[in-house]
Parts: sequence; structure tokens; C-alpha cells
Amino acid sequence: MAEFAGYLRRERGLSPASVISCLRHARPFPAGLETPLDTALASLSAAQVTAFMTSHHGRWGTGTAKATVTALRSLLRFLHAAGQVPDPLASAVPPVAGWKLAPLPPDVSPDHVAALLASCDRRSASGRRDYAILMLLSRLGLRAGEVAAIELSDVGWRAGELMVRGKGRRRETLPLPADVGEALAEYVQYGRPRCAGRPLLVILHAPYTGLARAHILAVVHRACARAGLPQFGAHRLRHAVACDLLRHGASLAEVGQLLRHRDERTTAIYAKVDIDALRTLARPCPAAGAL
Repeated sequence: MAEFAGYLRRERGLSPASVISCLRHARPFPAGLETPLDTALASLSAAQVTAFMTSHHGRWGTGTAKATVTALRSLLRFLHAAGQVPDPLASAVPPVAGWKLAPLPPDVSPDHVAALLASCDRRSASGRRDYAILMLLSRLGLRAGEVAAIELSDVGWRAGELMVRGKGRRRETLPLPADVGEALAEYVQYGRPRCAGRPLLVILHAPYTGLARAHILAVVHRACARAGLPQFGAHRLRHAVACDLLRHGASLAEVGQLLRHRDERTTAIYAKVDIDALRTLARPCPAAGAL
């Protein structure tokens, strides 16, 4: 598993949090094989892989089952490339029934976003930092890990740009709206403590280090509590950005560019948010007695 973790980091470019998640979901499969493990892997069959998934599926929710499918396929590809498993068995992992476009994407109303921002006491260092974080999430639709990874040199103050470290080690430049830039500048000038390194967002108490993804999630949860709202995560604000853009006339292509989706099918889920436009596509219900 240690070698698999190194493969995920070096070859696949996964973040530390994604590596931990993948290991957690993949580990039960080799743990359930007979010992010695090298002998069990050398004789591994597609039937064993399928039997593992079918025997455990009833205990998992859809999310856990899908994560296990992804992790197990990745593990089997690695084992085959490393010569531990003679046959390519990733395709033997059965898919999980689940329809990505079935539910509506979770949305947060503009009033709730405004309440989150208003809950920050911008007279304090913690309030200035939390306000800057919430602005990055609610205006640019960044992921929690992307916000935590921002460094001081990533902000192009004169050009009005922000360099984002995204999934798969991708680095992309986004325009920096004036209100987001003002929130960041206010925090850097009056709220950010001096620290080693160059992280933009820093914890509140010494020793001062950069924030992690878990800190960003905690900021959103605390803001929900201050605003008297049901608790939701940082990713819900990413959905809110997309829904708000569509309400104001943006196209799906423009939404996909801002959210930096690799596949336009990922953005397609937001097509269902525009209920008024969808009504024009629905055929009228037949009248009673009509032929």
C-alpha cells in the first residue's frame, strides 16, 4: 500500500487528501486475500474481484461504493503495471448503479451567501481572514483545497489575476474580481501574521503555518452557525456560484470555464437549474378525452 500511495502521488498527481481517501477505500480488498499476499495476487482472478464488490455492496451507501470502485480499479492497474497481478483486472470491477444527473445540484440562495459574509467581524484578524476565504469560495467557486493552497505570489495584484493550483497539479489563472481582491488585501495588510513560508492564509495562533483543507471547511461551518443557517460544506458554495451565474444569463460553457471543468458533461448537471427554460421544452399534458 505504501508503494501504491507513491504511485498515486507521483504518477497520478493526486493530492495528499485524495491519496488518503483512495488508500482507505482500496485497503479492504488486499486485506481480505489469503496469505502469503504475493501468491494470492499472482493467482488473482476476475471472479474474485467481482465477488468482493458484490459481497460488500449491501453494506455501503452509493457514495462509498463508487469511491471503492474508483480506488480498487486504480489499485488493480497499479498491481498489473508493477507485475504483481499478471492480468489487467481493472475492468472486472463492476460499476455502481447511480445516476449523476438524477438530483438537482445543491444550491445556496444569494441571501444565505450574504448572511455568511455578514457574519464575519471584519474588525478582527480572524474575521478578515474568514471573510477573504468566503469571498474566494462564493465568488470564484474555488474548491476548499485550492483556497488553502494559495500562496502570496499567486495573487497578481497589479494585473488583477489569481493563479489557482487545481486538481491533477493543474495551474490556471483566473481574473480576480475587485471585491475579492479588496478582501484579500485587507487581510494581508491588517490580519495576516508574519510567518515562515509564503502561504496566503495562515492559522490564527503561533506557530503560524498555512491553512489546510480541513481549516477551510471549519471556517464555512462556523460561518453557518453564526448566521443561523443549516450547516453545509465549502463545495456547496461552488454550486451556488454556478447556479447564480445561470440565473443571470451565463451559458453552461462560461460556467464550465469558471469552475475549470475538464469535461462539459460535468457542467451539464446545472442545466436542470434553469426551470423556466426547461418549461419551454416540456410538452403540454394532454387534455381529458383528447385523441
